[in-house]
Amino acid sequence: MPTVKIHVIAVGKLKEKFWVEACAEYMKRLKSYAKVSVSEVPDRDPAKCGGEEGARKAEGKAILEALPDHSHVILLDVGGKQLSSEGIAARMDALMLSGVSDITFVVGGSGGVSANVKDFADECLSFGKITLPHNLARVVLLEQIYRAFKISRGEPYHK
Repeated sequence: MPTVKIHVIAVGKLKEKFWVEACAEYMKRLKSYAKVSVSEVPDRDPAKCGGEEGARKAEGKAILEALPDHSHVILLDVGGKQLSSEGIAARMDALMLSGVSDITFVVGGSGGVSANVKDFADECLSFGKITLPHNLARVVLLEQIYRAFKISRGEPYHK
């Protein structure tokens, strides 16, 4: 049984079948590499929260409450560090070699995340300067985690 724990905390529920199926496929593939869990926190309607900042604060509170204790937190953020797939693999390897066996990735909602979440994160990772819908970012994240394990173990994976 894998000893590495990977958590994904994501704002919003996957509604479309194709997002659900894509995430399920990568979750299935990841089973032999790590114990992976996905927790969804509700997205908030800015109109009911006093605007975008109110929605970010409400979502941020839920994210912080969902974080596991003693986990290394990596926030997906457009302003974060951009890494290649090999770079993500190397970063995860470095964390695990330093004794970190519990890693949490946070995928914010469509309006981003609150300053509290950014401040709490141990590091920020960016998939580039493009804007991804948060549902697609979750699929890309799971695929990149899977790819990182394949790279680290020298196993073949399509390019």
